[in-house]
Amino acid sequence: MSDPKLNHVQCLGAAGLHRMAYWEWGERSNPRVLVCVHGLSRQGRDFDTLAQALSKSYRVICPDVVGRGRSDYLAHPAGYQIPAYVADMVTLLARLDVEQVDWVGTSMGGLIGLGLAALPRSPIRTLVLNDVGPTIQFEALQRIGTYLGLPQHFETLEQGAAYLWSISQSFGPHTPEQWLDLSRPMFKPEGTGLKLHYDPQIAAPFRSVTPELAAAGEAALWQAYDAVRQRILLLRGADSDLLSPATATAMTQRGPKARLHEFAGVGHAPTLVSDEQIRVVQDFLNEN
Repeated sequence: MSDPKLNHVQCLGAAGLHRMAYWEWGERSNPRVLVCVHGLSRQGRDFDTLAQALSKSYRVICPDVVGRGRSDYLAHPAGYQIPAYVADMVTLLARLDVEQVDWVGTSMGGLIGLGLAALPRSPIRTLVLNDVGPTIQFEALQRIGTYLGLPQHFETLEQGAAYLWSISQSFGPHTPEQWLDLSRPMFKPEGTGLKLHYDPQIAAPFRSVTPELAAAGEAALWQAYDAVRQRILLLRGADSDLLSPATATAMTQRGPKARLHEFAGVGHAPTLVSDEQIRVVQDFLNEN
C-alpha cells in the first residue's frame, strides 16, 4: 500500500489560529473529491484501506480533526465542538478549491458532515453516515467516557494495539495485520515508548454532556437532518450501542430518507476495511 501525502491548512477558531492536518490520496487534478472524517478519538489514517481502494476514481482527503493526529491541539478545550469542526472543514474545502465533494463520516465525522450538508448551498453532494444519527444513545456516550482522555503510556506498538483492542472490540472482526495497521497511526512517541495521538482535553466537553444537554442537541440534529436534501447512505453495525434500530429506521422515513445498510457481527462502528464494507460504500458513490 502506498502512503498518502500529508498537508496542512490554517484554520481560525475562537481562540486564534490552528493548523489542521489532512492526508491526500489520488490525483490532485481529479475533480471528483471524497472527504473522509473519523470518529471522536480516531484520526484520518483510519481510512487508508478505503482511500486506497477509491483513489483510482477519487481524490480522497482524510483530515485529522483538530486535537487529533498531526493537527494542532487547542489552547482551550471548549473549542472541541462540532460547530467549530464544521468551520474548519469549510476552510479545508476552500483550500482544496472544489465546489462539490462526497463525504464519508464515521460517528463524529458523520455529525460534522451532517452539519455541513444541512447548510444552504452546501458543497456536499452525497453523504455516507457511518453508524451515527441525530439520536445518540446516552449509554454509549457513558461507555466511551470511561476511557476517553485517560493518561496512557505503552512500551511497544503491540502493547498499545492490545489496549486499543480491549476498548474497541465492537469494531468487529479484524485480522491481527488489519488491527496493527489501524493501530499504528494512533500513537505518538513519548520518551522511550508511545502515547495516544490525541489531546486528552477532547474529553472535557464530552464529559460535560448531561442527558438534558444531549436531548437539546438531539433536537437540533434532527432539525439539521430534516433540512438535508442530498442522497444519504446510512451504515449501521447491527450490534451498535450508539445508533439504535429505532433511530436508523426513523432516518429512512423522514427528511432525506436515508438508504440503510447494516453489517452483521459489528457494533460501533464499522471500520470500512473489509472488502464487503468497502464495496457497499463504493457502489453507493458510483451511482452518481
